[in-house]
Amino acid sequence: MIKVEEKLYQNRYRVDAGLPHIRIKNEDICNSRCPTQQCAVCCPAGCWSFEAGKIGLITDGCLECGTCRVVCDEFKNVDWNYPRGGYGILFKFG
Repeated sequence: MIKVEEKLYQNRYRVDAGLPHIRIKNEDICNSRCPTQQCAVCCPAGCWSFEAGKIGLITDGCLECGTCRVVCDEFKNVDWNYPRGGYGILFKFG
């Protein structure tokens, strides 16, 4: 049986350096006011992390599913857009 991680590894991601398609509007909200850090738990690609009391975001490898903006419904602290044309996830099926 193939694991999800093995399938995700087959995808490729073209990074748009200097112009991430996701950003945190206010890190203080994530670090001090958000009790659950759902974005770090729910992201299927593992782009979000919460370590040592601080939120982290690395958009390389983002699946562009929008889960992070949906789970941040209380604070609406995620600025999420699709990447520019030619950048972002390149799915490989098979």
